[in-house]
Amino acid sequence: MRHQKKKVTLDRQSASRHSLLANLAESLILYEKISTTKAKAKAVRSLVEKMITTARKNTLSARRALIRDLYTQNAVKKLMEVLGPRYAGRQGGYTRLTLASDRRLGDGSETATIELVK
Repeated sequence: MRHQKKKVTLDRQSASRHSLLANLAESLILYEKISTTKAKAKAVRSLVEKMITTARKNTLSARRALIRDLYTQNAVKKLMEVLGPRYAGRQGGYTRLTLASDRRLGDGSETATIELVK
């Protein structure tokens, strides 16, 4: 039974799940809009919202925490210099999840678009 199990596994081992979510988060930060499956979008949403909240602090320790979680410096730089100040007055809810009406052709999974709120 899955009572009180909050971790979303996405049917992957932990290492590949972490790298998948890091890649999705980095793509969402850099491009501000990505299209993926519904489950992956829901999983990456909380990760990106926590990263933006960390970037709002604009301290050295916040930058180092983001460097630990992301792969490239471009994403960290955009978080600290663009997205952090943009959402400085907002208390949360930085992302918008929109379900697509069509399903993916290969396996029929539900698709969704996740984007950063302007």
